[in-house]
Amino acid sequence: MSTETDDTAAAPAAGTAAARPPGGLRHPLPPLLVTMALWGSGFVVSKIVVEDVPHSVAATLRFGSGAVVLLLILPLILPGRAGIRKAEIRPLAIAGLLGVFLYNAVLFFGLTYAPAVDGAIIVPILSPILTTAAALLLRWEKAQWHRVAGLAVGAAGAVLFFLGVAGAGGGRDRLLGELAYVVAAVSWAAYTMIGKRILVHIEPVRATAYSMAFGSLVLAALAAPDYGDVDWGGLSAGFWWTMAFLVFGPTALAYALFYRGVREVGPTTASVLMFLVPVSGTLLSFLLLDESIGVGQSVGSLFMLLGAVLAVTGPKLFRRRTAEQ
Repeated sequence: MSTETDDTAAAPAAGTAAARPPGGLRHPLPPLLVTMALWGSGFVVSKIVVEDVPHSVAATLRFGSGAVVLLLILPLILPGRAGIRKAEIRPLAIAGLLGVFLYNAVLFFGLTYAPAVDGAIIVPILSPILTTAAALLLRWEKAQWHRVAGLAVGAAGAVLFFLGVAGAGGGRDRLLGELAYVVAAVSWAAYTMIGKRILVHIEPVRATAYSMAFGSLVLAALAAPDYGDVDWGGLSAGFWWTMAFLVFGPTALAYALFYRGVREVGPTTASVLMFLVPVSGTLLSFLLLDESIGVGQSVGSLFMLLGAVLAVTGPKLFRRRTAEQ
């Protein structure tokens, strides 16, 4: 998601919500809301980081360090089950290549050329739409009316959004960045699809830690030619504080809070809350980067959001709320 607003791949693998302990005073929604705010901030703060170092180096620093943090705290989260078995290496390596290496390589490239607010909208909203479309094409899911309708509304929203981008100007560089965001969304959708199949028997937080480690190794190799271009001694204390926030906030802490929330409220509610990522990302882009979106992009974003919610949840969310009442 990060994997920012991201990071829905593990939600289906988490299973149904666990029963809340009797008399528990802690509500699961606040940690999930914090997670969405952190993932939204990840787009904005990463944009700040790529102004000081090449995008490949920024991605490696964030997710390599995040993998180290997760691996260190894993024994505390899963006592006695923190190791990796031989049979798990291959699927976790594949997940790391898709969800960490490819996703972040193109995402950080996009942040170099396009506004962070666009990435905060495109990736978390377009990814579930693409995931649903692929599931229908592969016949993994039935072509129910709400899924088809959601895809149609989402596709219309995407067209409106990119027409708005074209009208806002920015030239070839911005177009490259926007295309990179789309590729990032495709990569995350593929990661989600594969994650449902190959990570179903692996605890989500453990799968995330090891897949992040595998993906970060490839990111590090990709960034090798760029290390010499970094003035390491000239990087300010502000840069390192910003990087520390990226590592511990949108990466390590957000993942831990997300999986805690999934256990208690279930994957459906958690996945719906993912659509709050563009809200926090847009707000922080305005406050910290002085970025904004035009009317066309705003309308397109709303259509994509409506389509994504309809395609991913449909009537299930409303039935669940009725049952809870």
